[in-house]
Amino acid sequence: MFPILDAEPLAPEIMKFVVEAPRVARKRQPGQFVIVRLHDRGERIPLTIADADPGRGTITLIVQGIGKTTKLMNLLRPGDAVLDLVGPLGRPSDVRDYGTVVVIGGGVGTAIAWPTARALKEAGNRVLAILGARTSDLVILEPEMRAIADELEVVTDDGSLGRKGVVVDPLCEWILRRRRIDLVLAIGPVRMMQAVAELTRPAGIRTIVSLNALMVDGTGMCGGCRVATTGGTRFACVDGPEFDAHTIDFDTLARRNRTYASSEAAALDAFRADPASALDRVRSSCRLEDAPAPEEAPTR
Repeated sequence: MFPILDAEPLAPEIMKFVVEAPRVARKRQPGQFVIVRLHDRGERIPLTIADADPGRGTITLIVQGIGKTTKLMNLLRPGDAVLDLVGPLGRPSDVRDYGTVVVIGGGVGTAIAWPTARALKEAGNRVLAILGARTSDLVILEPEMRAIADELEVVTDDGSLGRKGVVVDPLCEWILRRRRIDLVLAIGPVRMMQAVAELTRPAGIRTIVSLNALMVDGTGMCGGCRVATTGGTRFACVDGPEFDAHTIDFDTLARRNRTYASSEAAALDAFRADPASALDRVRSSCRLEDAPAPEEAPTR
């Protein structure tokens, strides 16, 4: 059981949780994730570790409510708990001094990009950051990213914050102006990452993406998170989640991520019909004092 110490809304349908998980906090590195299960019959979902405080024994998770489980988690408050939390999982980000790095966060992908951007800055890189979202109220972690970035561009689809456009627009301009760029890290929707990859490929700029593929066990045994690459099949949970963007078959990735779309929609409809019952299940699963006492072993 992992107690929730803080729950703060960042944007519509996006929550920031501080969770007590001392062992994970001590071991976590930028780019890694945890797998969370909210109750004893719940699904397992991967969530990137946005931050950690080893001294306090906590990790920070940023959750966008899209499906049943993420919407349910976003109903939790301080004093509630997560039943299971496993991690840190995945390969850490390859953090070193590259020179000039462009970090792109699309929507809630900023929560994944932020810890690596900070680590890259601490490693001596010049960091140029681009944050994108549909509207201003969906832009997250702007103050945090502005504090470490040498330059920051904010782009919204409707122009309600920063410039109007999409996240690849500033990158395209920098490439056309032949600005020095040694590495691009892009994290967000699949098609956004694909657009970045297609822009940097002809320019020969190394580009890394973090893939939020379908995932179950997080250890490479289930095969659910397999990713088609030019070097063969890889598994996001153990070979990633970060990959060379120029090797990824994004079309196959997008199709695979829609595999359970109908089942996910049905589960979400059922949750919306009775969210209180789902919340009660989480709270009852994580209430140790209500657990039945174990039966005594028979004696002879």
